[in-house]
Amino acid sequence: MDGARGDRRAHRPEAGAGFWRSRRGEGRLVLALAGGWCLANAAAIARAIEDALPGLGAGRAERVILDLDGVEELDTTGAFLVMRMKERLASAGAAVEVEGGTPAQRALLSLVARERPEAVPPMPGPLPLLAFVEDIGRATVTIINNFGVLLSFFGHVVWTWLRGLLRPRRIRIVPLAYQMERAGIRAMPIVGLISFLIGAVVVNQGAVQLEKFGAEILVSDLVGISVLRELGILLTAVILAGRSGSAFTAQIGSMVLNEEVDALKTMGLNPVEVLVLPRILALLVTLPLLTFYADVMGLLGGCLMANLQLGVDFTQFTERLREATDWQDFAIGIIKSVFFAAIIAVVGCFHGLVVERNAESVGRHTTASVVEAIFMVIVLDAFFAVFFTTIGW
Repeated sequence: MDGARGDRRAHRPEAGAGFWRSRRGEGRLVLALAGGWCLANAAAIARAIEDALPGLGAGRAERVILDLDGVEELDTTGAFLVMRMKERLASAGAAVEVEGGTPAQRALLSLVARERPEAVPPMPGPLPLLAFVEDIGRATVTIINNFGVLLSFFGHVVWTWLRGLLRPRRIRIVPLAYQMERAGIRAMPIVGLISFLIGAVVVNQGAVQLEKFGAEILVSDLVGISVLRELGILLTAVILAGRSGSAFTAQIGSMVLNEEVDALKTMGLNPVEVLVLPRILALLVTLPLLTFYADVMGLLGGCLMANLQLGVDFTQFTERLREATDWQDFAIGIIKSVFFAAIIAVVGCFHGLVVERNAESVGRHTTASVVEAIFMVIVLDAFFAVFFTTIGW
């Protein structure tokens, strides 16, 4: 068995065979380089250095000698590989020397060692603050670009709508009625419930503070102004952005995904006229009506809570409400509802039409349409608050 194992060891290919032979003795390791160390063999030599050199155990020897006497050919590439081999052996902790070779080979090694380019220092990583500023810049540019595209789409919708006014027969009554029923009537339960509860909460929280000053009757002023001017329209718009705006994106996006929009174009139909205008007109009609409905439900909730918590009856509540509010408070909510309806519908339809041909894109654009619509509604609401205060409303 030992003899057979010894025969297999004797016939095992030596590490770096063909390019060097190794022998040990007296604390040193001698690597006798052989063959052609030139460009033609560069790949094989480099692979031998990477694969076989670590197995030689150069770290166990005090000295490592690279003997060049057996090198038949050495060019610049081969000299570079000899220097690389020397560096790898030295990194293992051994003292490496180069011996032998012709004067020309040694001169070439000296030249390569002297003229080797310095290692390029690694590029410094991005500073955290710089990366943060870069992210803000990229997000800003993306928002501006998206807003520009959205504004262009809104202009296209307005132009299509103006052309439709000249030809009223092209307005699709059936899809319009269907969208009004979906966006308006079916939203009444959730809009009414939330408005009723918010009106009650406003009175409940306001009464705690007004009782300290003996001004409980002023809860009518509080709930009347807050619901008519802000809460009624804002809550309704947010609900419709999440409910109808997302539905518009999902419906139109699914049609894009199934190539139904392409089929409409093939038949000579304008997708904006067929899909977008009925939805926008439906919200322009239903959101003001839902705002009025939300105002009524919010005031009812406030009236009920005022009666239960403060003992203010219905007559006292309505009399004080009539003195504290006027038609302008009601008109502000209705005026804002028209603009909010246009924003929600346009954003929802726009994201539906730009959906890519995959299901993941539909979900992504549906989420984006809700977020953008709510954001734009709140920004416009802030603008309206300043504007109406400035003109004295």
